[in-house]
Amino acid sequence: MQFALFYEIPVAKPFTPEKEHQAYKNTLEQAILGEEAGFHSFWSVEHHFLEEYSHCSNPEVLYGAIAARTSRMRIGYGVRLLPKPYNHPIRSAESAAVLDLISDGRVEFGTGRSSTRAEIEGFDIDPHETREMWSEALGHIVGAWTEEYYQADGKYWRMGAPRRVQPKPLQKPHPPLWGATSSADGHREIGRHGIGLCSFTVGVPPEDLVGRIDMYRQGLEECEQPVGKVVNDRAATFTMVHCADTNEAAFADAEEAFPWYIKTAVRHIGSLVDWMEGKDLGTYSYAAEMHKHDTDGTLQGLNFEYLKDSGSAVVGDPERCVELAKRYEAAGCDLLLCLVNPYNIPHDKVMRSIELIGEQVIPAFS
Repeated sequence: MQFALFYEIPVAKPFTPEKEHQAYKNTLEQAILGEEAGFHSFWSVEHHFLEEYSHCSNPEVLYGAIAARTSRMRIGYGVRLLPKPYNHPIRSAESAAVLDLISDGRVEFGTGRSSTRAEIEGFDIDPHETREMWSEALGHIVGAWTEEYYQADGKYWRMGAPRRVQPKPLQKPHPPLWGATSSADGHREIGRHGIGLCSFTVGVPPEDLVGRIDMYRQGLEECEQPVGKVVNDRAATFTMVHCADTNEAAFADAEEAFPWYIKTAVRHIGSLVDWMEGKDLGTYSYAAEMHKHDTDGTLQGLNFEYLKDSGSAVVGDPERCVELAKRYEAAGCDLLLCLVNPYNIPHDKVMRSIELIGEQVIPAFS
């Protein structure tokens, strides 16, 4: 199992221009240290309108800055939102190709469809069409990368006539493709497309991932025509991670941030239920359970002790972090996306965590 840095870029209230400025500066400094520490890759989300939770709405600018300051660590989209009108697939192909060129072929292209009311409603998207739009867009992106001249001619995007989409990515036939999902059936769907899995299932013990990764593997077996020119059969998942010199210090650093992140994430996804009240949730049916956890008081009772004791987060001294990470490896995870600052862990504590992971955790998986 390999390790990656994963970022939402949260900004705690009260908001000031300097806070957002510093959040990005801190992220850049942590990414540079991450390469020195031996992390496989750096990934960040694309989110819109999610106050405090994520101020990372245009991550490609950040990717360019990281590419210019690193030379080995790969750079992952975690994820590029594909439904219309978030990002036109031709623009997505162009942007990722530019990043692949300037990074000397280090792009990992993760994709997704989003799962919050704030974003889907904010961009005036029909939630029942997001999965179909995601699938069509991904096909256009691959075609734009791999065909000398390409003509999009689908349900959602058309080009009228063939055009040369340029530039082309450095990696051949194209950067590795990934798909993100939070739903159980979505894991199988990602496999059926023949792309890597980003299992965005957080706040549960790693053993709970076994069944979902099995569904992904089943989907891979059912894949008859991969969307890409090559199959990516790696499974990634993300979890909150904080390592300190002692267990006591790590627990104190993470005690507020870890439960805050889970509760906020669940409420954002559960908000779809209120918006779609009386309508079929379709492929977002998993949001109903999250909404129920919020309204029945279950979510309010979630605390750091549960996350710590159940192994639902990797937190502690290096020895404890190795033990917990081994459980993710045993569950079938190939790449562990480490959310090193879910909310308000101080920059110096995050830097120390990255150092310790590089010195004592990553080597245990060599």
